[in-house]
Amino acid sequence: MDSRKMRRELEQRLENPNRKFIYDREKDELRIENIQTGTGITVSLPGTVAKWHGQKEKAIDETVYYVSEGLAAMEEEVGLSGQEQKIYPVIRSASFPAEAEEGVPFFFDSHTAETRIYYALDMGKTYRLIDKKLLSREGWSESQVRETALFNVRSLSSEFKEDKVAGNVFYFLNTNDGYDASRVLNSTLMENMKQRIEGTMAAAIPHQDVLIIADIRNDTGYDVLAQMTMSFFASGRVPVTALSFLYEEGELEPIFIMGKNKK
Repeated sequence: MDSRKMRRELEQRLENPNRKFIYDREKDELRIENIQTGTGITVSLPGTVAKWHGQKEKAIDETVYYVSEGLAAMEEEVGLSGQEQKIYPVIRSASFPAEAEEGVPFFFDSHTAETRIYYALDMGKTYRLIDKKLLSREGWSESQVRETALFNVRSLSSEFKEDKVAGNVFYFLNTNDGYDASRVLNSTLMENMKQRIEGTMAAAIPHQDVLIIADIRNDTGYDVLAQMTMSFFASGRVPVTALSFLYEEGELEPIFIMGKNKK
């Protein structure tokens, strides 16, 4: 599989009379765009090919699903009033676009040096990131969206799976509801986990569908966490960061793990 074959495969599966395909040869990206509205989604072909080598057809299926549902969400008229319970925060990398491809700025907050907090309206099978245009049209303030989203994330389930490796304990939250990484913003949850930690508390949010909490009890634990985080980061549909974080006094501080047993 190469970019040319992947492009052809995606165009065949996403073909629709209301859509057009725009290929950027320099960036090796394929944009799928609604002809009438001009809204669309851009797919990195090399990134999709890399996932195909690890996941085969599942990688293509997920990309087609993501694009199809995303385009449908863009075409649907949405509002915030009356939908308060469907507003959630989503974690993205610091390099994630600050505006939609149509040039409309997203509403987001700084989080760590590696991450940002965007805000989304859940639409069932997908969600729409809230932008400044939507805020203006609905008459909502940024603080209103922020407070609503953080309240809602506290209502999400938080059942962790536990694994022990080399004397260290790792907790995984992976419900695949689109907001697993967002749960790191639930201060009550994080403080409750802190009470369970015997060693040093660390966390990782490699992609949007997983939150890892680590109880690091020896130097090997840092190596294991780094390897886990990189593995999840490489396989995630929406990667966030391959770095891990120390959790201290309610704050996340990035840690760089260089070489074996080095923090």
